[in-house]
Amino acid sequence: MTNRPARVTLDKRPLGDTGLLVSPLGLGLAAVGRPGYINLGRDADLGKERSTQALEALVFELLDEAWELGVRYVDVARSYGHAEAFLGRWLAARGHAEGDLVVGSKWGYTYTAAWRVDAQTHEVKEHSLTVLRRQWGETREQLGAHVDLYQVHSVTPDSPALDDPALIAELASLKTRGVRIGLSTSGPEQARTIDYALRVEIDGVRLFDTVQATWNPLEPSAGAALGEARSAGMGVIVKEALANGRLTGHNTDHGFARQRATLSALAEHRGVGIDAVALAAALAQPWADVVLSGAATTEQLRANARALDLPLDVELANALASLAEAPDAYWRTRSDLPWS
Repeated sequence: MTNRPARVTLDKRPLGDTGLLVSPLGLGLAAVGRPGYINLGRDADLGKERSTQALEALVFELLDEAWELGVRYVDVARSYGHAEAFLGRWLAARGHAEGDLVVGSKWGYTYTAAWRVDAQTHEVKEHSLTVLRRQWGETREQLGAHVDLYQVHSVTPDSPALDDPALIAELASLKTRGVRIGLSTSGPEQARTIDYALRVEIDGVRLFDTVQATWNPLEPSAGAALGEARSAGMGVIVKEALANGRLTGHNTDHGFARQRATLSALAEHRGVGIDAVALAAALAQPWADVVLSGAATTEQLRANARALDLPLDVELANALASLAEAPDAYWRTRSDLPWS
C-alpha cells in the first residue's frame, strides 16, 4: 500500500534547534502498545480484547488516521509493550521513507508485564550504560533508521543521565551519529530536572537536544523551565496534556466535580470536548513545539485534533489557570491511578 495523501496540512515548526520539523500535534502510543496502562477509561476505550493482534490493528488505525490529520510526530518507548514493533511494521506497510515523519523513542524502562493487565510490576526503571546499549540495539531492530530522537525515559534530579560520565559519553556518541538526544521528565521536580539538563555538556556542547515534559492545566509547574529550555534551543514536547484521562469525560471522581463542571461549561460553549480545551491550553504555550495526543481510538484522536482550531482566549486561559494543583498533590494522584 502506498502513502495516503494527508487530509489536513498542518504547518510544521522546528523542534528547537534540532533541524527536525514537527506538526504541532503528535501521537503517543503509550496507551495502545501494551494491554495495561494508567489512563482512565481503558475498558471503555479498548474493551476486553487486547491481544497483540488486536492492539496492532488498533495502532495501524490510529497511525493511518493521524497521518491523514497531518500528524508528523510519533512518540514510542522501549517500555510501551510492542509500540516500537507496531510502528516499525506500519512504516514498512505504508511505504514511508526516512523523513516522512519524525519518530521519537525512549530508553530506561524495561517492560515486564508479559502482556498482562494485572501484572504486579509493569515496568522497571534503570538508567545505566548496560540498559542504554541493550535498548538502543532493540530500538534499532524494531525501527531501523526511523529513529530521529532518542530520549532518556522519566528523568528525575537524581538520574545518572545527568552526571554519569560514561553514560553521558555514550549518549554523546549516539549524537555524533546523527541521532538527536533528549530526556523526558516526571515528578514534582520537573523544573529542577530541566535546569540540570540544560547544564549537561560534553566538550562544551549541550548534550540534550529536547525535553519531553508533563504539562497540563492541573500541573503547569514546569512551564517557566520549559520556556528557558526552548530559549536555549531545546525542542519541547508536551506529554500527558490530558493528565492520564483526568481532563476527559472519563474522570468521574467526585472530588473533581467542580473542575469538571468548569471544563464542561467551557467546552460546551465552544462546541468541543473537554479534551480539546485542555489540549488547546498546551498548544497555546509559546515554548511548546509539539503536544502529544495519547488517543486510544480514532474517534478520540479526531476529537483531540479539534484543539488545533480552538483559540485560547482570556476567559478560557483564566478558567484553566484556576484548575492548577500543587505539584506534590498532582503526582500523588497520578501514582495512585490503577493500571487497567
